[in-house]
Amino acid sequence: MGDVLHIRGRILAGPDEVRDELWVVGGRISYRRPAAEAVTVRGWALPGLVDAHCHVGLDRHGAVDRDTAEKQALADREAGALLLRDAGSPSDTRWTDEREDLPRIIRAGRHIARTRRYIRNYAHEVEPGDLAAYVTREARRGDGWVKLVGDWIDRDKGDLAPCWPKDALAEAIAAAHQEGARVTAHCFAEDSLADLVTAGIDCVEHATGLTDETIPLFAAHGVAIVPTLVNIATFPRLADSGEAKFPRWSDHLRRLHARRHETVRNAYDAGIAVYTGTDAGGSLPHGLIAAEVEELVTAGLPVLAALSAATWGARRWLGRPGLTEGAPADLVVYDADPREDVRVLAAPRRIVLRGTVVG
Repeated sequence: MGDVLHIRGRILAGPDEVRDELWVVGGRISYRRPAAEAVTVRGWALPGLVDAHCHVGLDRHGAVDRDTAEKQALADREAGALLLRDAGSPSDTRWTDEREDLPRIIRAGRHIARTRRYIRNYAHEVEPGDLAAYVTREARRGDGWVKLVGDWIDRDKGDLAPCWPKDALAEAIAAAHQEGARVTAHCFAEDSLADLVTAGIDCVEHATGLTDETIPLFAAHGVAIVPTLVNIATFPRLADSGEAKFPRWSDHLRRLHARRHETVRNAYDAGIAVYTGTDAGGSLPHGLIAAEVEELVTAGLPVLAALSAATWGARRWLGRPGLTEGAPADLVVYDADPREDVRVLAAPRRIVLRGTVVG
């Protein structure tokens, strides 16, 4: 649990809640001065950051060993990301729950994809008739989330295309909700989005295919998005690599990339909830959460909205506390005010995880 800590300066506990000090006693937040002597840490404090789309236990080839998964989680911790939503992994990372020095992980089980319609070694690959059964299985394996692959390249068409018929989606999402789990889906393109929303999806990852037609639909149904803009930045490279074999797909990726910031800003302006995620663990390294917040600001989100997407708002969405009385002391302290410049997030001064200074 570490020493009693006294955090002084500016405690950014919420968009409209700024305090001058807090204490960490017995690993938990307190706003009441304790009798014990405390170690003082000065600066601007935020709740531990949230990477709501990453993959601990996964790399570009599939499942990784425990040592590699540990390094991934530590890289996130060192970046200040103390709460992770693992958006699909073939590895069993439950062992991390016993480690007080690692971020907490909210798991979505293993990806569920259409046969031969996703990255090899990543997902359960099934046909529509089996989708609901696999969703039920992964809902029981995860921590309240299930991850579908909503679209992927169709080699016959040479372009991105939806993976599932409407009736299979509706049955599968209903099955997840029956188990008390929410459902999210990987989606790059436009065509799968309306079917996912009307089937009852709770969130969409990437969501680069949002348009003037589907943005109001998302807003009306309360479907959140996790844009993973640091990952979408790789689209031009992917397009170049696939140009010779799949020119339609490559052109599509370039168009989605060109309007990525406008898409996210339009979604935010329409009232869609936006949260931060990096998609680390596939081809990207872990520890990119500060860059993703900066990308949201570049897209046009107000600074407080971008900070909320990685802190107060994201924690509330995932059912985890922030800097509230009695909450586990997961916080990050900075030398300057991130409300003035979010690039401050790239250089944490102190990282406190469950009451212990770990960085």
